[in-house]
Amino acid sequence: MTNIVESFKKIQLNISKINTDKIVNIIAVSKTFSIEHIKPLIDYGHLNFGENKVQEATSKWTAIKKDNENIKLHMVGKLQSNKAKDAVKLFDYIHSLDNQKLADNLAKHQMNLGKRLKYFIQVNIGNEIQKSGVPINEIDSFYNYCINNVKLDVIGLMIIPPNDQQTKKYFQSINELNQSLALKELSMGMSADYLDAIQNGATFVRIGSSIFGSRSQQ
Repeated sequence: MTNIVESFKKIQLNISKINTDKIVNIIAVSKTFSIEHIKPLIDYGHLNFGENKVQEATSKWTAIKKDNENIKLHMVGKLQSNKAKDAVKLFDYIHSLDNQKLADNLAKHQMNLGKRLKYFIQVNIGNEIQKSGVPINEIDSFYNYCINNVKLDVIGLMIIPPNDQQTKKYFQSINELNQSLALKELSMGMSADYLDAIQNGATFVRIGSSIFGSRSQQ
């Protein structure tokens, strides 16, 4: 299991070689992996972990987060509105805010539970039918709704770019959009492309297999 920590250190080293003045947060995406598999990285002191299903995350992380309040849990998958309450209870960041109904539910449960999460608006940068996210031409109005109408703490945008060999173009485009909204954080980049993402302004990268290994082995 120590190879997980070595893999993580290698990613840190790769990031340290990039000329950026921004702090880059590595989200270790631990979805489908057991706590036993993840534990070496927790013990090493890493604090940012990502999950994409509320139910799985609740069973894995509830006790650990009670013992270690410094751990930050990131929801990186599609979030259904009916799971908003459970998500607010457990998570610290939501990277997949993508519709008004979800924003309304999250705001309501935040208030009821006395919590304040940080949010990324997921943008459907390639207008892909099969992907979640707000279309680019609706970002301004949705962002204004989230911060003005329901008072969510939106800190940045998030994308999962199309798999069409034009990743850098999408990264550049979303970075410009993020800056136009004067947002300080940007969630993009995974195991295959996190270095390109950081060179285009990413401050949160979501890395799973390069840390924990192939999910097909689970």
